[in-house]
Amino acid sequence: MTTIRIITADEARAAIDDLCETLSDCINGGASLGFMLPFEPKDAVGYWNEIADAVARGGIILAVAEVNGKVVGTVQVGLASKPNQPHRGDLMKLLVHRSARGLGLSRRLMDAVEAEAARRGRTLLVLDTATGSDAEKIYPRFGWERVGVIPDYALWPEGGFCDTTLFYKRLGLAA
Repeated sequence: MTTIRIITADEARAAIDDLCETLSDCINGGASLGFMLPFEPKDAVGYWNEIADAVARGGIILAVAEVNGKVVGTVQVGLASKPNQPHRGDLMKLLVHRSARGLGLSRRLMDAVEAEAARRGRTLLVLDTATGSDAEKIYPRFGWERVGVIPDYALWPEGGFCDTTLFYKRLGLAA
């Protein structure tokens, strides 16, 4: 059974082992997510505690995908807090464990978090992703518009510069 849902800070803390495993699996699979190799699930505990704290403060929307009760995917929207950006959010860390890929979880996670962002008054989302990655290929299929590429923006987990592609999506409009 597969479930997609927006979770609370307490639910995030309860799922921390699964969230850490999913993040570690994606990084070890080559995803550029802000962390470097070597990376083990225990290395993600502090990160997920910070995310849970941000969810509790209302600064992040956190969605998860569960298969048979185990979290195997997640995505976040950071809600812009500057006075001139109450309409904007930053999509972050669309992750699906390699063991759960091919089930349509990415699309379902994106649909859920976009709907929740719209419910919270967001009309524009932005994201960045590694140029040439599998992730870069999926966003246009989900209605996101490519803006351009920033060279040498980050590093791949194993080292070496990584270009980054920027995307945006207006919510509440036909894709």
